[in-house]
Amino acid sequence: MYSEKVMEHFTNPRNVGELPDADGIGTEGNPVCGDVMKIFIKVKDNIITDAKFKTFGCGAAIAVSSMVTEMVKGKTLDEALKISKEAVANELGGLPPQKMHCSNLGADALHKAIEDYRQKQGK
Repeated sequence: MYSEKVMEHFTNPRNVGELPDADGIGTEGNPVCGDVMKIFIKVKDNIITDAKFKTFGCGAAIAVSSMVTEMVKGKTLDEALKISKEAVANELGGLPPQKMHCSNLGADALHKAIEDYRQKQGK
């Protein structure tokens, strides 16, 4: 069963949408379950100032995307890279074992968005 926090982020997701002028974009998907997450980040002076997401998937995938975008705002790029699947799941009060892959997708999409930003900056 889902925690109260998972249900809260699923029914009232934060930061839904796109950043048309995003500095970095990361997409991750799972072909088995069909979940696809796209994370957009805006970066200023090495700090993530804004983040949004578009997710096609289950309630857990939407809750994970919402939580990742909340967790990452205000963090430096290096701090954001340390956000792990376990950290996301913990912030949500846990995920059922069969839904832990959703937290992998969220952390991986975030990391890809940071890589995308750094590649665009030539770093």
